[in-house]
Amino acid sequence: MIVLLGVLVVVIGFATKRNPLLVVGVAGIVTGLLGGLSPGKVLAAFGEGFANSRAVTIFAITLPVIGLLERYGLQEQARNLISRFAKLTTGRFLALYLGLRQIGAAVGLTNVFGHAQTVRPLAVPMAEGAAERTYGRLPDRTREKVRSFSASADNVGLFFGEDVFLAVGSILLITGFVNTTYGTHMEPLHLALWAIPTALCAFAVHGWRLLRLDRQLERELLTANAETAAVEAAK
Repeated sequence: MIVLLGVLVVVIGFATKRNPLLVVGVAGIVTGLLGGLSPGKVLAAFGEGFANSRAVTIFAITLPVIGLLERYGLQEQARNLISRFAKLTTGRFLALYLGLRQIGAAVGLTNVFGHAQTVRPLAVPMAEGAAERTYGRLPDRTREKVRSFSASADNVGLFFGEDVFLAVGSILLITGFVNTTYGTHMEPLHLALWAIPTALCAFAVHGWRLLRLDRQLERELLTANAETAAVEAAK
């Protein structure tokens, strides 16, 4: 039971708002030492864990590439592209992105889209550009709302779409646990098929919320523009 003191280190570290990486690292060291491992074995465990999770550090390559693309006008080009499609409103565009994200995750392409490589440099500028084409400059509060809905479209699409892919880690974990614990013979395909209705419901619910966003933007921006015009007229 003394090994569980490592969990206490995590709780105290997060409660005192310490650096998450430092907290987790210290908790791992404490857990290893209390578990009877030598400092050398603890260090070896850290090295082995890092080597087995090299994909986690892919951001070290992704972020500089995205930064260079943005510096040379990627977001501006995204805004110019959305301006060519007059009927593609902010809500419609995000609903389309939600569908593409969910379909991609359902066939195992979970890394094709994402916050760093797609939402920030492409989806957000295009969603904002669609609103600006109709209403002009967006207030900061409205701009943040558009960005949050853009992020939610990616999150919902990935979360409910990846379970349809039978080789995803969560499906394999569930089937492995159930088969080992209860002595059953559940196939990953069975869970993946049952995930399809959930994915469709998630698309319908969040797609409706995204389409409803157009009405919210219309009310907010028309009111804001009317107030601005009244202030200017009073001057």
